[in-house]
Amino acid sequence: MSTKSTYVQKLFYLTGLTLAFVPLSEPAATRAGEPEEKISCAAGRQAESAVRSKESGAGSDGHSGLSALPASLWPQKENGVTPPPAIYWQPPSQSGPRTSSPGPPQTASPAAPIADNSFLIEEAYNQEYGVVQHINAFQRNRNGDWEYTFTQEWPIQAAPKHQLSYTLAALNYAEFAGTGGGFGDILLNYRYQFVGYDGGPVAFAPRVSLLLPTGDPRFGRGAGGAGVEFNLPLSLTVSNRFVTHFNAGGSIVPDAENSAGDEAAAYGYFVGQSFIWLAHPRFHPLLEILFSSQQAVAGPGDAVWENSVVINPGFRWAHNFANGLQIVPGIAFPVEVGRARRGEWGVFLYLSFEHPFTSSR
Repeated sequence: MSTKSTYVQKLFYLTGLTLAFVPLSEPAATRAGEPEEKISCAAGRQAESAVRSKESGAGSDGHSGLSALPASLWPQKENGVTPPPAIYWQPPSQSGPRTSSPGPPQTASPAAPIADNSFLIEEAYNQEYGVVQHINAFQRNRNGDWEYTFTQEWPIQAAPKHQLSYTLAALNYAEFAGTGGGFGDILLNYRYQFVGYDGGPVAFAPRVSLLLPTGDPRFGRGAGGAGVEFNLPLSLTVSNRFVTHFNAGGSIVPDAENSAGDEAAAYGYFVGQSFIWLAHPRFHPLLEILFSSQQAVAGPGDAVWENSVVINPGFRWAHNFANGLQIVPGIAFPVEVGRARRGEWGVFLYLSFEHPFTSSR
């Protein structure tokens, strides 16, 4: 596979926004009912308040210690068995006010699952206002290629319909032996929460990204020209145990450049889906399937299509802290099954830090 195609595809899918990084993905307190990694501090504090109420004997609703939680999240007994609480994503407006003191760690209330990014597939949940996320993703393939991306996501208003983020990249490809690693292109991303701000099992958040050509195309570290990418991520809570994300998007680089200095317009598109099993509120096995077709510059004014199919099984888990910090590590094992690099495989490492940066709206 040419370095042009490799770089453009991997940068777009290795960001955690997803960008994909996954992408990979999406604090100590948990967002009431989100299906994946991004955990709401406000909703978590609501759950923590319930814990304190329970410890003090408060609660007259028949669910001792759960009076601070929305009624839709109370466990209901069926045949004498109490099922897990509903896991629909709840936005900040339904989560209650934020407090400056996060309170003790959540130990006795029903825990909401971690929610946010898969690894190569982008989720459709914007950051809660007052919470910033730092996403690290690293992939190393069997042939020695490696790529690292850092993405930071910021909500830009109290109603988290708008989100800005950026992605930095460092990478090295084995075909350029002796050149060492270096910085790649920069992505500037904007995403709008079109559906799902009011909660519910469906979320839709279109994203557009500007590609800045800061990497060196001579060593496969950049596209060689400015470009744009768009994605239409859709997230669906199937049940209390399963969540799925669907992506469909494309990219345009009008003046792409290869390592020989040839230039041509390069286009691409991709579709993918991830399946998340909520085995435990803080431990999720997952499976991702991603198909992409990307043009690579083959000569002056000439670009050829290259297809890629990646199957990526993995899992992630969360560590929550009383000060509002949440750390989510993850690991996956991507396998290339497309024609271009069939049989190529690697290891994908994910590490997310999420914490509040303001104590009130």
